This record gives sequence, structure tokens and C-alpha cells, in this order.
Amino acid sequence: MIGERIELWHKEEYHYPAAHGFIPIMVSYIHEDELMHPAMLVVPGGGYRLVSPSEAHLVAMEFYQAGYNVFVLEYTVNPLDEAPLKLQPLNDISRAMRMIRFRAEQLHVLSDRIVVCGFSAGGHLCASLCVHGKDIKDPDEKYQKFSNRPDAAVLSYPVITSGEFAHTGSFECLLGEDYNDLDKRKEQSLEFQVSRDTPPTFLWHTVTDDCVPVENSLLFFNALRKLEIPVEMHLYPVGGHGLS
Repeated sequence: MIGERIELWHKEEYHYPAAHGFIPIMVSYIHEDELMHPAMLVVPGGGYRLVSPSEAHLVAMEFYQAGYNVFVLEYTVNPLDEAPLKLQPLNDISRAMRMIRFRAEQLHVLSDRIVVCGFSAGGHLCASLCVHGKDIKDPDEKYQKFSNRPDAAVLSYPVITSGEFAHTGSFECLLGEDYNDLDKRKEQSLEFQVSRDTPPTFLWHTVTDDCVPVENSLLFFNALRKLEIPVEMHLYPVGGHGLS
């Protein structure tokens, strides 16, 4: 079945003040057979201001045709600078991972083969789950019992660093006035947050990306390599941002 919309939160659980009635969802792409499939959670980019459609359905169909059961995450974004996102997108992706594992049998998903695939700011969100996920608690006990750790990550031209090579707008959407707090900004600079529990990662980027500099992927690659976490990176010499 393709196109089922799965709400991540009940209304009373969801508290982002600028949501205007929006509830984060996953859109599912489930094979109609009796086999158990690996799962891919696709997380589009958009600078934390929107969820890019070009990094959603087309990507999902590629993984679906490769044998994955796929879920596209439509997470909380901050299009009008009304309220900083803070941890809400990370709470969204954490709930999505736990929900997939909770419903693994029903969704025909192998619960130990769930991968996140994020693009640009969506890559930052996936990588944030990889490094900060253990600190995120779920308010619903039935989901809290399940791990939110991805078994692997695919990071496509990801936003990683809040330092010299930052995509500033993404961090402003997350932090609001706290953007000027160096400690809080460093928490979101993910090259400093890698641990031995960070999952195996595949990175790709274009060297000529003029929106999210390639140094973002290089910094994360080096942080993973230093801790001997399995990592592969492909750099393409030419190409703009948002290639999907």
C-alpha cells in the first residue's frame, strides 16, 4: 500500500506553538506481500522551513523498488519564524523510529534493519537522531520501550556544523534567540557529538555545493573515522545543492 498517512502524535501530545493545526506524519510505502522488509525512513530537507517535495516521493519510490518498506517523514518546520523549533523535529523523528519498531510486524519491517536517509536539513535531523537519540525520551510508555537508534544512516549533502561552514538559516530556525548562545549552538554542531554508539553512515555531497558547503560532510566523516565507526563518503566534483 502506498500513501497511508500515519499521524505521529495525538493532539494532546503535540505542543509546537506555531503548528497552526499541523500534526507531523509519516507517509508509508508498504509492499503488499508476506515478506519482512528492511525499512527506510526518508527525511526531506528544506532548511527547517519546509519539507521539500523533491526529496520525498521520488526518493521513496527508489527505495521501495529496491525492496524496502519506506516511510517519508513530514516533521515540524518553522516557515514564518514564529517560534524556534528547539527539540520538536528531533522528537518527531524519534517517535517515528519507535513507532516503526512498535508496529514492525504489522508493517512487515525487520526491526533491526531500519535506516534513516536525510537530505540537507533533513540530514541534520537524521544525524541528530544518530548522536542525540539516547537523550530523547518518549512521553508514551509503549513507544519508550523501543529503541530510536537507526541501524544505519544515509546523509545526503547534510547540514552538520554550526561553525565556519554553517548553513546559518537552519540553526536560526532551530534555536531562535538561542542562536547566539555558543553552548547551545555547539550542541547542534554534530561533528562534536559523535560517540561510539553512532551508527554506520554513508555520506555524499557535491564539492561545488554553494548552499551547504562540502566541509559539512567532511567534518562528520572525520569525526566518525576517528572513532572507527564504519563510514563511506562519495564526493562528486560538480553539482548544486538539492540534487535528491
